[in-house]
Amino acid sequence: MYAAPSAPLETKSTHDTLCLLSTKPTKLVQYKRDKASEASAANASTEPVDEPHVLRFAWSFWFIHRAPGHKISDYEAAMTRVATFSTVETFWASYSHLKRADKVPTITDYHMFRAGVRPVWEDTANMAGGKWMIRLKKGVSPRMWEKLCMAVVGDVFNVGDQVCGIVLSIRNSEDIVSLWNKNALDTKTTVHIRDAMKSVMGLPASCVLEYKAHNDSLRDNSSFRNTDVYK
Repeated sequence: MYAAPSAPLETKSTHDTLCLLSTKPTKLVQYKRDKASEASAANASTEPVDEPHVLRFAWSFWFIHRAPGHKISDYEAAMTRVATFSTVETFWASYSHLKRADKVPTITDYHMFRAGVRPVWEDTANMAGGKWMIRLKKGVSPRMWEKLCMAVVGDVFNVGDQVCGIVLSIRNSEDIVSLWNKNALDTKTTVHIRDAMKSVMGLPASCVLEYKAHNDSLRDNSSFRNTDVYK
């Protein structure tokens, strides 16, 4: 289980600067949030309005919570789609309204998936795929989740539509961050995604990640058991 060095969560303060990718893969752009300047611009009708920074793909946030001891018979029906966004600006507007991972009750999952892809094993975009998982000590996940969200919407992985989505699972003794990819049999791309995931989350090379194909999850009806472990 990974425990990162303590550090403040990246926040959208008055003079915060956050890196996201432009619509051109692998090219970083600086997205500056200056609330004071935004307020001034909003009050000055003669000021030009900045064009939105369009993402390569549109994405949706989903949410599900299960009370302890309660079984969910229809997982998809129990999920709520919170928001869909397609620009840097609407990503931050959506993300900022979500509670931090350390503020939500246990047995809660946040999902961020490409628009049109349902965050379930049975979706046609997911059926042949699988997921990388990292188990985190409590308190680490807010920062790690934010880093991964930024990397995914910014197209840092540079693998086209092979990244289907990501999941943050809040549990009693640990939190689990997962990245779902489209093709579990494409070993080269799957390994590239693992290495990029370690890089964007700032994980040491020795950090252990687990992988599980969705077909295996369907067979044993489990998300986190019977996984393959990789370093």
